[in-house]
Amino acid sequence: MLDGQRDPRHALPHGVHVDLQPDEPHHMHASRAHPHTVHLDHQPDEPHDMHPHASLAHVHGSSAPPSPGGLLVTVPGRRTAPGEADPWSGGDAYAAALRSGHGPLYLRQGDGRRHPLDVARWCAPPDADDRRVLSACRGAVLDVGCGPGRMVAALAAGGRPALGVDVSAEAVRRTVAAGGRALRRSVFEPLPGEGAWHTVLLLDGNIGIGGDPAALLARARRLVHPRGRLIAESVAPGLPDDLDERFEARFDDGSGPRGEPFPWARVGPGALLRHAAAGGWRFSTSWASGSRRFTVLRPLP
Repeated sequence: MLDGQRDPRHALPHGVHVDLQPDEPHHMHASRAHPHTVHLDHQPDEPHDMHPHASLAHVHGSSAPPSPGGLLVTVPGRRTAPGEADPWSGGDAYAAALRSGHGPLYLRQGDGRRHPLDVARWCAPPDADDRRVLSACRGAVLDVGCGPGRMVAALAAGGRPALGVDVSAEAVRRTVAAGGRALRRSVFEPLPGEGAWHTVLLLDGNIGIGGDPAALLARARRLVHPRGRLIAESVAPGLPDDLDERFEARFDDGSGPRGEPFPWARVGPGALLRHAAAGGWRFSTSWASGSRRFTVLRPLP
């Protein structure tokens, strides 16, 4: 337990009940073989704009029958070998930036181009653009690539059910320290409540996760409730609407590339809509504010 943090089974966001095994860290990053069983209550006929205080999840260590209208999902814990390096540490550059709360930090392409990462904004409370996104969230929210957890923590502080997922151990630690719930896991691994999340978030460039936006959107379609929504952020205004680039990236802290390369992508809103249509989504609405652009997608029937 982090210093100053209460037992994670207490002071949970509204509708969230987490029963952890005694030997399990409260961010639910586990090196154990047995799975978690997740019970996410939802009503199949829930109205389109789900109540923002809808129940999130019941996580416990043994199987139980689902209640009427519920969904029971078994999720294996993330396994790491003793001494295994964090694949998202970027040679510790990413984790170090999160610990400090600021950059400089860049995504560096193989050709040397660098894209700045706004670590200070990620580590700060939600700004006006973030608050507009929060107001567009409905029901139980899954934040994919939650980073240091500002969105998850803000939802939790308002009594809104939310869960962050991130492959970075430091990101998960910060999310929990801020009062949010988080799992250290890839979006492409099994996740709690698949098919029942009312809102899925892909913010701060996370449409680039995996280097294949079409595959990521198809995966998000399997996570969301049939009448849910996806809020995705594309590249900043001023860049082409049809920008659609894939590349191998490494972190760069200003003194050169660090860590192993990983696949990434950047897309404009036009390219995003093309990938979305192929992945089972339809356009709902969009807006731009300052240096950020957002698109809301709904699942196709």
